[in-house]
Amino acid sequence: MATSPHHLRPEEVAARQAVMALCADASRDDLDAALQALEAPAAEDLRPPETGLVMATGRIGGDGRPFNLGEVSVTRAAIRLPDGATGFAYHLGRDRTKARLAATLDALWQDPARRARVEDALQPAAEKAKAARYRAARRTAATRVDFLTLARGED
Repeated sequence: MATSPHHLRPEEVAARQAVMALCADASRDDLDAALQALEAPAAEDLRPPETGLVMATGRIGGDGRPFNLGEVSVTRAAIRLPDGATGFAYHLGRDRTKARLAATLDALWQDPARRARVEDALQPAAEKAKAARYRAARRTAATRVDFLTLARGED
């Protein structure tokens, strides 16, 4: 049976958060491929996947004062595997199937015996996410402007 998240060591909590973030960023097809590779058991819904709105906040100014940016769609799911393990997932967007797949992967990851296999199955998604971040950073760097202030002699 999976370990309760309340009994995870701090490094395990950080690793679970990283896997959950990867699942939130990955595509539905990548998550489905990972579950197919794992031959995951059927999961029952603790809470059917549902979509709602949350307020996104941003920061502005020199002091980083928060402000409300606007509402964004978020979908969440909660599942239970036949062995009693539970999994949860949240992601931006309205894809209920993706949320359910991610919750199933979360439940599987929490079992120490399955953890390495889940991480291996998610490796292609991790590589795609890393490549996407690299492409975004290169596009951003191409538009970077370095400002230089020169002191005039008569000031």
